[in-house]
Amino acid sequence: MSRLFRLFALCLVFVGSLASAQTTLRIGSTPTGVPFTFLDTKTNQISGVMVDLIKEIGKDQGFTADVNAMAFSALIASLQSNKIDVIAAAMYITPTRQEVVDFSDPIYTYGDGLFVAAKDTKDYKSYDDLKGEIVGVQIGTAYIKPLQASGLFKEVKVYDSIPDIMRDVNLGRIKAGFGDYPIVAYQLSQGAFPETRLAKNYKAAVVGSVGLAVRKGDKATLDKLNAALTKFKANGTIDRILATWNLK
Repeated sequence: MSRLFRLFALCLVFVGSLASAQTTLRIGSTPTGVPFTFLDTKTNQISGVMVDLIKEIGKDQGFTADVNAMAFSALIASLQSNKIDVIAAAMYITPTRQEVVDFSDPIYTYGDGLFVAAKDTKDYKSYDDLKGEIVGVQIGTAYIKPLQASGLFKEVKVYDSIPDIMRDVNLGRIKAGFGDYPIVAYQLSQGAFPETRLAKNYKAAVVGSVGLAVRKGDKATLDKLNAALTKFKANGTIDRILATWNLK
């Protein structure tokens, strides 16, 4: 009986471990997309809008969100190679990306922002105002192709992060930078780059909606995400999370 009891106990432990593994989803987020996702140096954890949201979805749908930091450009490849199960970052839902991943319902809509050195007083309204200049943009974003396709710029330099672009704008290595408007605006509002300013009258050339992404064909996970998002849109949870990070 003692042997049978031990065997039964081991089975319970195994089943419990299996159940635990099945209710944990590995989440890919970036450490440089504040306020959507960023590394909080006080806690050494990834934080932000999309992290708060995926954790709330986990509570609602019965899974634990294990958030992993990685470069924005590595998110889709990590999803496809089964290193993560969900992308929770400031990632636009685009036709090109929809060919390789499945997106949730849209969560938040915005466009690109243009930033220049604070001492640059020119009123920038469109790409045309930067004709012949060298500009910067973050790798993996939806802004690269339109910038390159415009044929207006002397060079479109691709950077790993928005802070890297801001650094080169401040140093005069490039004339201007492009990035997600809410991310650029939030970072500048924190005073980290006092020598950089947003072009207030610039009209976004690319507008899109961010969503959560799962592996192509992973309907079970996608259904959970969308069920929670539908509920959260109705009960104000999404609006509350956005407001926490000064987004409307």
